[in-house]
Parts: sequence; C-alpha cells; structure tokens
Amino acid sequence: MYVQLPFDELKVDPSRKKRVAYFYDRDVGNYFYGTGHCMKPHRIRMTHSLIMNYELYKKMEIYRAKPATNEELTQFHTDEYIDFIDRVTPDNLSMFEREQIIFNVGDDCPVFDGLAEFCKISCGGSMEGAARMNNGSCDVAINYAGGLHHAKKSEASGFCYTNDIVLGIIELLRVHPRVLYIDTDVHHGDGVEEAFYTNDRVMTCSFHKFGEFFPGTGNLNDIGIGKGKYHAVNVPLRDGIDDASYKSIFEPIISKIIEWYQPSAIVLQCGGDSLSGDRLGPFNLSMRGHANCVSYVKSFGIPMMVVGGGGYTIRNVARTWAFETGLLNDVILPKELPYNGYFEYYAPLYELDVRSSNMNNANSPEYLDKILTSVITNLDHTKHAPSVQMHDVPYDMEDWGDVYEDEQDSRDTKGGSMYARDKIIQPDNEFYDDEDKDYGERNIDVTNGNSNSNGNSNGGGVVLTDTEMKEIELLNKVAV
Repeated sequence: MYVQLPFDELKVDPSRKKRVAYFYDRDVGNYFYGTGHCMKPHRIRMTHSLIMNYELYKKMEIYRAKPATNEELTQFHTDEYIDFIDRVTPDNLSMFEREQIIFNVGDDCPVFDGLAEFCKISCGGSMEGAARMNNGSCDVAINYAGGLHHAKKSEASGFCYTNDIVLGIIELLRVHPRVLYIDTDVHHGDGVEEAFYTNDRVMTCSFHKFGEFFPGTGNLNDIGIGKGKYHAVNVPLRDGIDDASYKSIFEPIISKIIEWYQPSAIVLQCGGDSLSGDRLGPFNLSMRGHANCVSYVKSFGIPMMVVGGGGYTIRNVARTWAFETGLLNDVILPKELPYNGYFEYYAPLYELDVRSSNMNNANSPEYLDKILTSVITNLDHTKHAPSVQMHDVPYDMEDWGDVYEDEQDSRDTKGGSMYARDKIIQPDNEFYDDEDKDYGERNIDVTNGNSNSNGNSNGGGVVLTDTEMKEIELLNKVAV
C-alpha cells in the first residue's frame, strides 16, 4: 500500500487566492521562560519580522486579537487551574507549593513573569481566528503564538499551560459539524487528542516521533473510545524521516481522512521541531518538506486555521513559518533574506532555507507500509461521516450574558501590554492625567480654603485676591 512519492518543487496558484487573517501581538516576544529553557517566545517576533520585510502584509489582513478572558479559558480548563495561572508569579511561588504539584508546574513549565498574559494572548489569537472562520470573513487564519498542544484540562505539560487549539476547535464547533485536527509537531499532540478522545465531531491526526520520547503517548493502536472510536489517528515515526518519506505517509492518510470524514474546517499545527537540526527533535525535514504539509492541506480548499507549536532552533522556525505564510498567500518567497531586525541570527548564509542533513532514516518502507495499512483499515470504519443534528452546540460569547462587560478589567493589563496602551486615549504629557477630573474645574481655591470653584469642600486651600484671579482668567483665554 505504501508508495514512495517523489518530492517535487512546491507550486502555488495565485488565481486561487485565499482571504488570510494573520494574528500577531508584539507583546508575545517579551516573555521569557528562563535561562537555559528551550522554549523561546522570541521566535514569534523573529517570524513576524521576516513576514513584514518580505511584504506579506500586502497580501493578508493583520489583526491583534483581544486577550482571552478567564471565562473563555474555562470553556476547557478548570476554574481552579485558571485561577492558579492568573495569580501565581515568581515572587509568590512559595505560597503555591501544593498547587505546583497538582498542576504540574515546575522545571519544564516554569512560572515566569507575565505567565497569565502570555496564555491569554496565545488563546485569544486562536479563538478569534476560529470566530472569523465561523463568520466567513477569512478562509485561512494564522496564529503562530498558538499551537500549545500538550496542555491538559487542569495540568501544564511540555512547555504548554493553556490549550489554545482545544479552545479554537470548541469555537469552530459552534458552526462546523466536523473539524479535523492535524499535528505535524515532532511530539504527539496528546492534549488535543485527550480532549476529544470520546468525541466523533473532532478527528485528531498526529504525525510524531514515538518510542522513549516525550510525552510517551500516541501509539498506533490509540484510536479513541466510545463515540470517538476510530476518530483518533496516530502515526508513530522513527528518527531521521526525510522529506520524501514524510510526504509519502502524510498525503495518503490526509486524503483518506478528508475523503471519508468530510470535515468542514481544519486546524493545522505546524510545530517547527520536526525540522532538521532542531535542539529537541530527531527528524530530518527540510523547510520545504515541512511546508509541503501546509501546501497539501491548503489544496483541498477547506477553511483552515494554522497555529504554531514547538521549535527550538529559533532561526529555523522563523524561516519556515515565514515561508509557509508565503505559501498560504500563494507566494513562494525568494531565497535571499531581506534585511530585518534579526538579520544576524541567520549568519553565515543569510538565506531563507533549512536543509536536511545526512542522518540515517530509520523509517523503512516496510515499517511505513505497516502504519499506512493499519491507519487506512481503521479509517474504513468512518466512511459514513457522523450526523450532528442532536449534538450540543457550545455556548457562544453572547450566551454568557453580561459577564463580559463585568470582566473588562480581568484582561491582564499589568506590565504595559498593548491592550493597556490602546485604552490610553489622552497622551501621557497632558497636564490633567486623572480620568475622574472634570476638565472645566479649577484646580485652585478661591475661597478661604473651605471649597473649590465647584463648591466641593477640600479643607485648606490658598487664598487668592481678585486681581490674581483676573490674571489667571486672562492667561486661560490666551491659552485657548
């Protein structure tokens, strides 16, 4: 059944232009997991710099989503867990020793400054991207700050704290009867699979390294249970898989899933740790081998959301995500890098390319044939797409009543976020910076210190003569 496909050059068709919505919050690059930690949110800022300098902003709409609120996060996560994320800081960590154990916060998932803000920015982009797909305002939504697929309902895992993918899929299920989730990260997408393991409205498909590798899940025989049986697809791969082998296993499986499951929306997780030379990943994909997955899924013309994920050699991640953004806009970016704010990161070649290495491919044709045969056999049970007439529709934002109006200040604006700065209408150098101040009010007392010009008692002001008051009024008129 397995056939080795030739790996051809990627092609685009500008005549089939899609409406692309790209979500980016410049604050996301400010967060720092800690010295020596592999996860670097800074890579998202590097990606954005390349995207802007390649002038892809002319091809798509760029948005900054509102940070998710606590109520939105608890559509999947537990109240206790979100409350912990919202309150814990490096300074008060000693107060949460018990919770650290319960919620698995520690070495891999450290508490850093602005943790809650980071989670809300990540989830806000995926949820708003899904909402725009629902209302038909875009065909493709991109959120590279998302893709944190390991987070569980009440547990941090694998550098992930809140699962933006699950929240985005919940949003999509308000409108779409069936959603397909595809994971190309080198690690198994266990958090998303677990969330929908008993559900037939979401099919999860993960291509990952398996065998003595984090998180240790994603066996070929893990296919879902209950109503979700045969709706979890796992493709366990071995070290060193190259472009041609990956394409030869990826395309047949995805085409069969789409043919039989008939999803009306797709979420594609583009973890960059499956690239060659990654600090944590043992795969051998080139930039074009990784991007072929994006190009192939896009070719079906189904509304799709593209999110980030892993990736720990940050210069390679930035290159690849920028190149894939070009493909989503039907542009193949030139190899020569434009000058950008992080140009020195791409030394010594300064090229938009991630090459494969000469590492050995442990995925034999016989092994890949066994995987493909097993997956296709399981998919045979899903030929009839599930009916959804009687399924519950998740609550929409309007269904929460006025709670969102009451929680406007719950969006964490500590730390000078963009959301906080947007709320400042008056320049900082204005003379009056008190929002409660009546700007027609005089700031001096004209009586014997008992009241101001509006008759409010203030207890002890300066006594001014009539001549002084006339001079002040004259100066006010001149200023106007």
